[in-house]
Amino acid sequence: MSNNASEIGLIGLAVMGQNLALNIADHGFKISVYNRTFEKTSRFLESNTQVENLLGFSELKDFVNSLRQPRKIIIMVQAGKATDAVIDSLIPLLEKEDIIIDGGNAKWTDSISREQKLNELGFHFVGSGVSGGEEGARFGPSLMPGCSPKAWDEIKDIWYAISAKVDPVNGKPLEGAKPGEPVDGGVPCTAYIGTDGAGHYVKMVHNGIEYGDMQMICESYHILSQIGGMEPHEIGEIFDEWNGGMLDSFLVEITADILKQKDPSTGKAFVDVVLDAAGQKGTGKWTSVNALDMGVPAPTVAEAVFARCLSAVKEERVEASKILPEVEVSQISESLPELIDSVRDALYCSKICSYAQGFQLMREAQREYDWELNFGEIAQIWRGGCIIRAAFLQKITEAYERNPNLPNLLLDEYFSDCIEKYQSSWRKVVCHATNHGIPIPTFSSALSYFDGYRSNRLPQNLLQAQRDYFGAHTYERVDSERGNFYHLDWLHPDRPETKS
Repeated sequence: MSNNASEIGLIGLAVMGQNLALNIADHGFKISVYNRTFEKTSRFLESNTQVENLLGFSELKDFVNSLRQPRKIIIMVQAGKATDAVIDSLIPLLEKEDIIIDGGNAKWTDSISREQKLNELGFHFVGSGVSGGEEGARFGPSLMPGCSPKAWDEIKDIWYAISAKVDPVNGKPLEGAKPGEPVDGGVPCTAYIGTDGAGHYVKMVHNGIEYGDMQMICESYHILSQIGGMEPHEIGEIFDEWNGGMLDSFLVEITADILKQKDPSTGKAFVDVVLDAAGQKGTGKWTSVNALDMGVPAPTVAEAVFARCLSAVKEERVEASKILPEVEVSQISESLPELIDSVRDALYCSKICSYAQGFQLMREAQREYDWELNFGEIAQIWRGGCIIRAAFLQKITEAYERNPNLPNLLLDEYFSDCIEKYQSSWRKVVCHATNHGIPIPTFSSALSYFDGYRSNRLPQNLLQAQRDYFGAHTYERVDSERGNFYHLDWLHPDRPETKS
């Protein structure tokens, strides 16, 4: 193969694929691109004639042959059957040690299966989470690769180059990238995650946390609007202020921008003309279902998913609003500035609990799938490029530096001190919202999670007794070692106890 051959190839020229290809070319890597319909490839090349290192092909075989060995091919097509179809079309054209990289939102179990299949054929597979949306793909995403160490060695120089970069001291994203002018220096927002499906699993948890973050922010807006009587642009100014402090994050930043935007057609607040029916793509659901499958409490993510589901039944809710009684609202004793501060504190506390759930889920997953996840490093690579990028993640990185084996973020001194400091405000906000009939599924579920986690005694003693009563499911005793199970013969007049 000629030294002029491309260093990497990419299949799938939708928005994410196009932007990732341009990002790779900007960093000096020669890249070949292919799309099932050559018309899209042709339009892409014609729109980017000024970009060096970019080659397009109409035939898959020619595309594959244009690549330097071992070939590295990124697939950026729809997850599921479409990805499998591309893989199957590539297999006859590849040679041993070639590498297929799935950069889509794949389910981690699919990545495990694909790696096994391709390994048996003598190829390598990388399941790499890519977060950051269109802008991230173009100027630096957060990249979460799951693969063999050998495959990582082959792709890491490219991944380090194209990922987002953060300041090595404060962890804040480096900005200023332009087409053809990537940022210099900084710490790359990528790292080796683990084998097979680890990369896509971590990306899934990232998206689940994203669901929680977005819903919490929406609940904050709702409270300030309904209880505080604030207009959207006023709330936008408050979010701007919050973004300069402990809630510094991409999602808070864009929320401020959205709330200050006017509708170009009516001149009204833009957010007021957007229908309150939210969509979803499934990764939040995957996170929630997986948490249930593994017996890990992740109620805040689940409630964020259910909130979207409830929003979708718009017409039914409108009819229900005509029938079901309104709440008789009582006045609150707090002033508006006090309410604003309390909502900020409640948002931060809820955020801590949501991330605690996500990291607890990853901790259990590494046991289940025999991965070795570096949680501090995962927090680091989420500091830039991705949707949940936030100053908050630096605190998580520091927590795992203090204790790499930290069982739960709530047990770290920084986060426990924060909750101790702000929880009275958090509880007040939950009460205010409840008394005003404002739904706050993530605020309240996060608080319940916290209260449950800190309790040395929960009412599930009664629940387990109920299970033993109707189903002989047994129970453990407080005065016996864990792992010893008992059953009470409820139908016997004397109700004798037996040890299982």
